[in-house]
Amino acid sequence: MSDKRDYYEVLGLPRTATEEEIKRAFRKLAFQYHPDHNSDGGSGDKFKEINEAYEVLSNADKRAQYDRFGHAAAGAGGRGFEGFDAFGGFGDIFDAFFGGAATTSRAREPRVGADLRYRFTVTFEEAMRGVERELEVERLEVCSLCHGTRLKQGSQAQKCPNCQGSGQVRRVQQSFFGQFVNVAPCERCRGEGAIITDHCPQCRGSGREKMKRRLVVDIPAGVDDGSQIRLRGEGEAGGGGGPPGDIYIAVSMQPHKLFRREEDNVLYNLPINIAQAALGDEVETPTVEGSARVKIPAGTQTGTVFKLKGKGFPHLTHRDGRGDQLVKVFVVTPRSLKDKERRLLQELAASLGKPSADQAVPD
Repeated sequence: MSDKRDYYEVLGLPRTATEEEIKRAFRKLAFQYHPDHNSDGGSGDKFKEINEAYEVLSNADKRAQYDRFGHAAAGAGGRGFEGFDAFGGFGDIFDAFFGGAATTSRAREPRVGADLRYRFTVTFEEAMRGVERELEVERLEVCSLCHGTRLKQGSQAQKCPNCQGSGQVRRVQQSFFGQFVNVAPCERCRGEGAIITDHCPQCRGSGREKMKRRLVVDIPAGVDDGSQIRLRGEGEAGGGGGPPGDIYIAVSMQPHKLFRREEDNVLYNLPINIAQAALGDEVETPTVEGSARVKIPAGTQTGTVFKLKGKGFPHLTHRDGRGDQLVKVFVVTPRSLKDKERRLLQELAASLGKPSADQAVPD
């Protein structure tokens, strides 16, 4: 008695299955158990069994013999299993399931040129005011002699005899699923549809040449550390008549010895002495654009912040106007005292007394 399973059982079908149902079941199971797709042990034997069952049941004569005599039918099993190479790997069987690969050529399509990237470092003051910088660029541009045609003057491109100018080669393949077509770029003309024998001597047939250019870059007022400036259309020339790329400039801002930046505000720490804090004063404070007067009220505490309106960075993107300069005062405690200063402070301490717990300043 044969050890083979019933072919209808292998495909999970009743004996009344139609030709279309047989084909559909085979496609589903073959996809599931093909070794290029399924690495489980035994998938190869399973695929072989599925293939054998389909070969018999998809053939009307062989199916009739099998329905009458089972596995003992003469010729049942036919050629038997031919191996996975009949499908050319999982890629081909997948293509067969879903209508074949239609890889079209893109060689003749316009292609955007490459982007170029540079970096500028600006000072704190330049970021505040804005500045112009000169940039030297070396980039591919459309050939000035052939204007991108890649042809020597007076010559013409010849239609590719291999693809007849289409840039594509169609290959018809036969499988258990029927006939399917694979479309691939022509290898001889590399998908262009034409062959150039007389190349432009200046660009050597590339259609582009290396050029050096000097560009003036406007760095706007208010630019911040990490900002990016985009120069549209100043990158390398595109291929096949495509548009040029862009230039991207990353901006770094040098730190300042006096000021810090917080968004569009400038931060400055202003030192004052005990007497100024207690009695009040009017002092000069530096700003990025000169100096300004700040009035210190009597009794000012360390950490008090005064605002100089409009002394910060210009708003770069979302609105007009400028940020502010925030002046934070801190009281400087003397590290050494003269005898007279010590006596005066001792008298003041005795007069004021020690602060109580309810005078503590919260953070």
